[in-house]
Amino acid sequence: MIKSIEDILHSVASMLSIGGDHWHKVVYISLVVVIAIICDVICKLLINKLLLPVIRRTKYDWDDHLYDKNVVSRLAALAPAFILYAFLPSAFELGSGWHILITRVCKVYIIALVLRFLNGVLNALLEIFSEKESLKHYPIKGGVQTLQVIIFSVGFICIVGTVIDESPARLFAGLGASAAVLMLIFRDTILGFVAGIQLSANEMLHKGDWITAPAHNANGIVLDVTLNTVKVLNFDNTTTTIPPYALVSGSFTNWRSMFERGGRRITRQILLDVNSIVFLNEEDLRPYENHFLVGEFVAQRLQAIRDAREAGNSFLVEELRVTNSMLFRVYLENYIRQMGNSNPDMLYLVRYLPMAEKGLPLELYLFSSQTNWKAYEGILADLLDHTLAVTREFGLRLYQLPGSYDMQFLRERKS
Repeated sequence: MIKSIEDILHSVASMLSIGGDHWHKVVYISLVVVIAIICDVICKLLINKLLLPVIRRTKYDWDDHLYDKNVVSRLAALAPAFILYAFLPSAFELGSGWHILITRVCKVYIIALVLRFLNGVLNALLEIFSEKESLKHYPIKGGVQTLQVIIFSVGFICIVGTVIDESPARLFAGLGASAAVLMLIFRDTILGFVAGIQLSANEMLHKGDWITAPAHNANGIVLDVTLNTVKVLNFDNTTTTIPPYALVSGSFTNWRSMFERGGRRITRQILLDVNSIVFLNEEDLRPYENHFLVGEFVAQRLQAIRDAREAGNSFLVEELRVTNSMLFRVYLENYIRQMGNSNPDMLYLVRYLPMAEKGLPLELYLFSSQTNWKAYEGILADLLDHTLAVTREFGLRLYQLPGSYDMQFLRERKS
């Protein structure tokens, strides 16, 4: 069929040429080019007038992405390219220099269009997969970029083989000898590809995770995971890019599990003045018997003291004595447990840390039910405000270094 069309085109060229072989070639090439242009226009009209309305009316989104990424138009562009490849070389004698040149140029053009089409398909697939809720946390972009690198590498070798008239298979075989050079050139790409697989397979990193990597000054949300970089938007609105293999070979903290489990840790310390810690006698404890947070503890302790005294066990009576700091700890633990924004299903405690010259450190350790940063800071601030203010109700004093107000108060007392 192609031969018949060639004969027809040559006949038309002979009729339109004004004489001479040179003009025959010019007219024949012009006819082929005009047919290719007409074919291209017809394909675009079919896509825009017939196919596009159908695509917009369907309930699926994947066909819209294929159209928006010009996948259909890039596929249609192959039609005029094949027309040029099929008919253009026959304008010259078989085996002549011009025939070989035109043939190779057309082949290179077709390979380039195929690469362009496949690249569009991959970009459309990336958008389609990125919109799926079940896949949005996976580094799909890195995998797509890996396929793009492979496809363009194969296409480049095919183009080189076409230009030098050498089989691409032989060129691929010859690449084995230069594997070391290729590994050096594509070192970051290869390492990024392997690291991306590790990050994905081990569920180490997802798009949207909050990570901290002090070695790379990164503390923020993962914006994108590509073949060569992990882009992090820091909380100061700066952007940090980290090679994926640096995260695999080094260390980083991923806060995703904190959000998934619904508990964000709070640890804060206050310093108690040890000189304010005293024993409370039974008369001091009785006002607390009806307190909704420490009443049960006080009642049980007073009953235990009475039972030990009746049994004549002086050591147990001494052991059961209550200090104001002990009562304060019981109060704080019950307060934390009943807080509306604490997570009672997770560990919570009030403990002493090793005493130092600045007083006795009392640590609050709990998990808030709110993981949002602003809400979390509000819960933490409310807890600390309450803790600092309620300290005096138990006869305790906080320790802090003397300030200007303390010095002024001392001078006023002396005067």
